[in-house]
Amino acid sequence: MKKALLAIAALLSGVTVLAQYRDVASSYQELYDSETVSLLKRHVGYIAGAEMEGRLAGSEGERMTAEYIASCFEEYGVDVISPRGGETFGIVRENGDTVTSRNVIGYIQGWDSTVNDRYIVIGARMDNLGSDTYTVDGEPVSRIYYGANGNASGLAMLLELSRKISTNRILFRRSVLFVAFGASEYTLAGSWYFLNRSFADVDRIDAMVNLDMVGGSGSGFYAYTSSNTDLNSAVSALRGELLPILPVLTTEEPYTGDHRAFYDREIPSVLFTTGRYPEHDTGRDSYEIIDFDKMERELETVYCFSEKLSSGEAPRFRESASAPKRSDVVAYSDTDVKPAFFGSRNPSTFLTKWVYQYVKYPSYALENGIQGRVTVDFVIDEKGNVTDVTVGRSVHESLDAEAVRVVSASPRWTPGRRNGKKVKVAMSVPVEFRLQKRSDGSFGVNGIIVKQ
Repeated sequence: MKKALLAIAALLSGVTVLAQYRDVASSYQELYDSETVSLLKRHVGYIAGAEMEGRLAGSEGERMTAEYIASCFEEYGVDVISPRGGETFGIVRENGDTVTSRNVIGYIQGWDSTVNDRYIVIGARMDNLGSDTYTVDGEPVSRIYYGANGNASGLAMLLELSRKISTNRILFRRSVLFVAFGASEYTLAGSWYFLNRSFADVDRIDAMVNLDMVGGSGSGFYAYTSSNTDLNSAVSALRGELLPILPVLTTEEPYTGDHRAFYDREIPSVLFTTGRYPEHDTGRDSYEIIDFDKMERELETVYCFSEKLSSGEAPRFRESASAPKRSDVVAYSDTDVKPAFFGSRNPSTFLTKWVYQYVKYPSYALENGIQGRVTVDFVIDEKGNVTDVTVGRSVHESLDAEAVRVVSASPRWTPGRRNGKKVKVAMSVPVEFRLQKRSDGSFGVNGIIVKQ
């Protein structure tokens, strides 16, 4: 017992002194914290500490936070693909001054070679309002906007998600990018820079999860998806899991955040937050207001959601206008037994054993260097036939037509079931058309050689 107490004491001693004093009772309480809660407290205590002076974009506090996040990624086995102090970029303020802010990017490769070149982005805002001075009875008083809930809480959850996903990476088919965005308070500058200047494969991002202000107390825990149908279904599907807390879908955006930049690029995005709170953007947004036990429960839910995003079908940004609206068709996620192709219930088998075996790169697209991902929607009926094939996400009419042709020619599947009965099941698959020039003058696409 003595050794255990000494180990706990050593852990606590490594935490930077917090911005505010805590009472003795709270210190004793920490002896009973779970490992996750202890780590969440460590992260928030450091990031929202007085030394950071509110993490204003471009400040020393923001740089120190970036280095802390990078060191945690490294400790957790997450590859840091930005410079240790963050990938820097400039922002021009209203007065003409240029501020240098930064993004920190971590990476975990998915296990499935058929989709691990596609990404789920999990992000959190890094900067806050900094500090200022005001007058009380004629005397100047300094004030720090600690930003414990806004957004040291989101960064802490981002870090612990990276630890959990790193430990369980074998469960994640797609690759995961963890991004701490700088200068979010400056018109989402960090996320804009990531999408428009930094990350080359934006068109390969299937979804974005934003964590902002997730440490509020009370019963609120919300998911805002901009009313995306597929993400709403994914959030609702969490009700079938044994999770300690479930988010409430909301159609009213609780806060503007980095998810908006992804939405503007037509990438399905969801904001997880505990909602509005009275200390927001004040000096009272401090360590003491954070409900760490609730954060641990939220973390488990967001982890489960992220794993399903990585392993399931990619959410669509919008529904196909031509997709049939039929009440007798069951969503793929709502089936008890999934449809099977060649004995496999993994949709990637359909791509590897059928689609990419028979797809032909259209001559026009080949000659003009057209490439991209076509999302094809279809229905597997009660007999296993592929019906109602439409384009959910278009690239070019030549690629669209070829993707529809190959999917439509599919052999029969084993039908899906719900409540013990065969049902019509709606599905979607991404058909990739990628060109790569080879030394012999040929082009390769999805493993198939197409001669010029």
